[in-house]
Amino acid sequence: MKLLRYITFATIFLLQANSSLADVSSGIKLLETGNVQGAVEVFQKAYDDGDADGAFYIGRLFELGLGTDKDMHRAAQLFAAAASKGSTKAQNRLGLMHLDGQFVLEDYKRASELICKAADAGDIDGQFNCGTLYKTGKGVGVDEAKAVAYWQKAAAHAHVAAINLLAQAYKDGFGVQADPEKAARLFANTAAAGNPLGLFELAKAHTHGFGVSKDPVKAYGYANLATARTMEGAAELRTALREQLNAAQLQEAQAFSREWKAKPVQPVK
Repeated sequence: MKLLRYITFATIFLLQANSSLADVSSGIKLLETGNVQGAVEVFQKAYDDGDADGAFYIGRLFELGLGTDKDMHRAAQLFAAAASKGSTKAQNRLGLMHLDGQFVLEDYKRASELICKAADAGDIDGQFNCGTLYKTGKGVGVDEAKAVAYWQKAAAHAHVAAINLLAQAYKDGFGVQADPEKAARLFANTAAAGNPLGLFELAKAHTHGFGVSKDPVKAYGYANLATARTMEGAAELRTALREQLNAAQLQEAQAFSREWKAKPVQPVK
């Protein structure tokens, strides 16, 4: 396999590929087969043909060091090139780099401009991140209602982290009216997919009867599953719940955990 470290920043934009393969999805398929060089050529041709995501994916290869030496400065340059051409993926990623000051200026205003532009163009990760910016007030004014609105958009596409933050909003009543039952339903959605936070929050909900029935057997079962996924605080909750259960209940609770099966997270309507 030829390595990207032999491709300079100047020559990377001179690569050619068969036009029948010059689309991003074909490049991704080549990556999945381990053909990094072929993928780069396809991504480049896609970019030349007007698909800005082509440069984004080449940037990701430099960012991850996949088929090349890791080079974050080069990755940032490629993200900037893609973002300027309208790649929402690149806008979101470059925005996060500005948010953290990674190999670019730490600049919350620029970060929010890029991320929320991607969000408004329909990028799901951008919607999640833009919502978080409005919650924390980085680069924009604090606006919890706007934060919830962006998370709702991402949750409609089954974005797990957005569903969890939306659930937290309904649990605590920020940006929306508190609704314990809706919070529990949202956490149950991500818990069903095996998300550690969702499992832990559902365990706590059943422990205290918050939005669901108080049920120490289910609470232990979910805490047990969350503990297996190394969720912070879950082991302590499991220990506390174990002390509340008799032998038969503990057997039932452990059977619940053992027989539990994950299923895909569902979009939130």
